[in-house]
Amino acid sequence: MIGYVTIGVKDMDKAKAFYGELLADLGAEVVFDMGRIAMYGKSAQDPMLAVCIPYNEKEASPGNGNMFAIPAPDKPTVDKLYKKAIALGATCEGEPGQRLPDVFYGAYFRDPDGNKGAFYVFG
Repeated sequence: MIGYVTIGVKDMDKAKAFYGELLADLGAEVVFDMGRIAMYGKSAQDPMLAVCIPYNEKEASPGNGNMFAIPAPDKPTVDKLYKKAIALGATCEGEPGQRLPDVFYGAYFRDPDGNKGAFYVFG
């Protein structure tokens, strides 16, 4: 149902390095790179995450209450991706753990621009 989610960044080179490395383990790569926006995913037909310099030319800032979440195949992958995000310069917004018993396992982080993200698996 979702085609892509876009988050604003302050430095495209840093953002592309962060997300390129972080999402590689999920098989994601740059699908489109148009200079001020780059879109990561498996293909243009799959959901994508876009990073961009805001078109209004104002400084990027994370939205209050906004978050993107990326599914993982299992709990160990959630743990691995969370640790990788932190190693790449993200900050912790919630360590990996069971959020709802037997329903939802997730980990939360803020990227170097302050955007909130999560990795999760149901179960």
